Amino acid sequence: MVRAAVVAEPYHVEIRDIPKPSVEANDVLIKVEVAGICGSDLHLFKGTHAFRKPPAVLGHEMAGTVVEVGKNVKKFKAGDRVTVEPQVGCGQCRYCGQGLANLCLNKKVPGTPSWVGTFVEYFVAPEETVYAIPESLSFAEGLMAEPLAVAVHAVRRAELKPGDTVAILGSGTIGLLALLVAKAKGIETVYCTDVVDFNLEMAKKLGAKAAIHALREDPVEKIRSWTDDVGVDKVIIAAGPGTIIDQASAITRRRGRITLVAMITKPIPVYTYSFVFNEQTLAGSQTYQSQDFEEAVRLLSTKEVDVSSLITQELSLAETEQGLKMLADKAGNIVKIVVQP
Repeated sequence: MVRAAVVAEPYHVEIRDIPKPSVEANDVLIKVEVAGICGSDLHLFKGTHAFRKPPAVLGHEMAGTVVEVGKNVKKFKAGDRVTVEPQVGCGQCRYCGQGLANLCLNKKVPGTPSWVGTFVEYFVAPEETVYAIPESLSFAEGLMAEPLAVAVHAVRRAELKPGDTVAILGSGTIGLLALLVAKAKGIETVYCTDVVDFNLEMAKKLGAKAAIHALREDPVEKIRSWTDDVGVDKVIIAAGPGTIIDQASAITRRRGRITLVAMITKPIPVYTYSFVFNEQTLAGSQTYQSQDFEEAVRLLSTKEVDVSSLITQELSLAETEQGLKMLADKAGNIVKIVVQP
């Protein structure tokens, strides 16, 4: 048996003993050194996640050490340091055929009945989803490959080009990672918004041209004034207040592009005529493709993106519920909380 952090019911986490996973021929068994608390884990904790429902083991971000491999595994051996791309497509549908496992309707992900979450002492994953991480990265930095891949995919969906002006609405983990990816791609002008001072300070440290507190200042007024009333070329939405899409449209130039990566699970009003009148494009961004995950691991390994300052808290497995409540209440200076099983 192994210990695991389980959302037993909304707003309640229990540490339970569950069976240690078995290793099939193509599997890699990993001792979990660190697991990350993601915004989607908060949705599971609150009982509002689209498909992860209590009772469920938390987590899909992790890094650890290989302890055993199946007989068919060729790329890994015991002792290797690794992270995992936590999704497996069915391999049969039209989306999997296009390399879009992120859009597969039958994909397998952690925290569901078909695959245990990562808040466990030992986690098993198919070899195809496992990526080596170098000694130069801490395990906590290594687990950041997963959220960084979300940001890489969002930036790719945003179709950023050299010379673009960009606004990122929401400077939590994904928003800040999107900022880092945009800067790594040579984008000079990035405006960030948030309602938490610490996040805005972090955005400025990481290279934002300006950071706007959305409750104290009007992002539309500020950004339009800085762009000669034209608006920015691209917007990435990484937060979910009810007016966020209208706000994004208002700061985007005509024929600009808005990419929505925030997981907004409740209906919100949208003034669609603004999109028609300005011929703007609204694009969704769902997790990532394997090429995005591979790029995220590369960016971390080469230090083109430094995520060390984003890891703000390290907790024990027994403190998982405390960490989720901290994130829910925005209690303290928080970007990424990691748990050590």
